[in-house]
Amino acid sequence: MSYEPAAPSRTSVLLVDDHQMVIEGIKTLLKTDASVRVVAQANSGFLALRCLHEHPEISVALVDLNMPQMSGVELTRHIRAGFPAVRVLALSMFHDHASVMEVLDAGGAGYLLKNATKAELSAAIANVAAGRTHFSQEVGQTLLQHLDVPAQRRGGAQPVAELTTREREVLRLVAEEKSNQDIAAALFISERTVETHRKNILTKTSCKSVVGLIQYAIKHKLLA
Repeated sequence: MSYEPAAPSRTSVLLVDDHQMVIEGIKTLLKTDASVRVVAQANSGFLALRCLHEHPEISVALVDLNMPQMSGVELTRHIRAGFPAVRVLALSMFHDHASVMEVLDAGGAGYLLKNATKAELSAAIANVAAGRTHFSQEVGQTLLQHLDVPAQRRGGAQPVAELTTREREVLRLVAEEKSNQDIAAALFISERTVETHRKNILTKTSCKSVVGLIQYAIKHKLLA
């Protein structure tokens, strides 16, 4: 008896933008991506939340930041609160530091510019669906340019984590969106050692994700 291999799972995606032409353009780009399935679309934050209720299979939401009534940042907060399994990938024409940090603070898993290519769009969806983060190159550069901003003093804040030299090296490469394999090659260590360092860094900083870690590093000047 022969068995056919199981079809690869497809990422179910929700598109949210108040401009229908933008949605149609994204759908056209994704039409030939066998790993992605656009299951719903919405022209407002309120409709997006309804779509998430109606389509529990959605795992990634591509959200335009500049929408009336409910902004993309507000929608991201609602999604993270009501649908924690859904990963939010922000879409914008702008990549200023304030906008990027708003998305990270709201719980966004990535930030993609609207001039992204089809290949980057597919890669971004795959990354956030797999639990990773994705930032367009320009967005990543914006984050790195602000890594040396002095930490903001907060009353009652926990002491800043003390990281070893090696942990700081790993942290900088993590902030640059390098994979464990890339980090291992750059530092001439094993991937298992990289994973150990990453776990130690998360434990020391009390962060639960790479996004939170990047925010922590920026606020506390860990990479200066």
